[in-house]
Amino acid sequence: MFAAMPISPSPGQRPSLLGLVAVLGGLLAGCAGLPAGPAAPGRPAIAGDASGRDGPPASPPPDLAQVPDAEPRIEPIRLGGPNKPYEVLGRSYVPMTQDRPVTETGLASWYGRKFHGRRTASGEVYDMYAMTAAHPTLPLPSYVRVRNPANGREVVVRVNDRGPFHPGRVIDLSYTAALRLDLLRGVATVELERLTFEAIRSGAWRRDAPPALAQAAPTEPAKAAAIESAPIAALTPDPVPSRLAVPMLDAVAARPDELPSTALSGGVFVQLGAFAERETAKRLQRRVGADLDWLAPSLAVRGDAPPFRLQAGPYPSRDEARQVQQRIRAASTLLAPLIVERR
Repeated sequence: MFAAMPISPSPGQRPSLLGLVAVLGGLLAGCAGLPAGPAAPGRPAIAGDASGRDGPPASPPPDLAQVPDAEPRIEPIRLGGPNKPYEVLGRSYVPMTQDRPVTETGLASWYGRKFHGRRTASGEVYDMYAMTAAHPTLPLPSYVRVRNPANGREVVVRVNDRGPFHPGRVIDLSYTAALRLDLLRGVATVELERLTFEAIRSGAWRRDAPPALAQAAPTEPAKAAAIESAPIAALTPDPVPSRLAVPMLDAVAARPDELPSTALSGGVFVQLGAFAERETAKRLQRRVGADLDWLAPSLAVRGDAPPFRLQAGPYPSRDEARQVQQRIRAASTLLAPLIVERR
């Protein structure tokens, strides 16, 4: 990609993207090689395990379950710096630089004492006791709601670091965020939603937001109706490069309030959108079915309560679902199909 080959991290090493400011020069440094920064106020600085392994703190504070969520605020998205394109382990990543809604379902991991007190990709000091997280391509910083569908727990974290870089993983949580979600036992499936500036500005991101604020979120079912006047292939192209690691909802998708996993059947699906109203999802189903007749038999609107999800499937494997995903992308530059796996 560049004249100089990037330095690849060793297995198990968590790359930091501070060095990505110089990525055009071909330099990629590992986080473990960065000098430790000062510890967050009121928390002990931990240099990490001498064996190079990560893990929980030896004596965690007793009140971590009561640590409050990150409080979302509007922070400008920097162009460049930690939001520049970069490469890790032979794979290219293109961070988002626009304020867009994003939802994902995938595996979550966490990182702890090995990196506590060291610099994150944003240049801030990592505090494993704070409500933060790492993501490969969301803008730094971003605020994200993360939900554990196995127990219904959810948290709001501030994304200020890059990672994880393992297939299938969508977010790397701080120790405390993982504890609050009951994910410390290992990697597990989560659902995440990026909070947009409009949702933060209006207060609509809050679960207890009054109806007037909740309506300020980008539900707008009228946008979905607009697709009925034009073929799918002729819709406005998405300007974001398709190699983005983060699948994004298209312009007609609503900001989803999470639905208990028991309301959706198991299997591997290709999701085309999540909507506040069933009729909005049905409109898109009719339009997609008319333009992509090969997909119509497998399309269905799932969910007994908002969000109503338009999904194709189920498919017997992620590989088969991925083939369908790629075929949809080839047919339409607006639709942003997302692979969703439910057990």
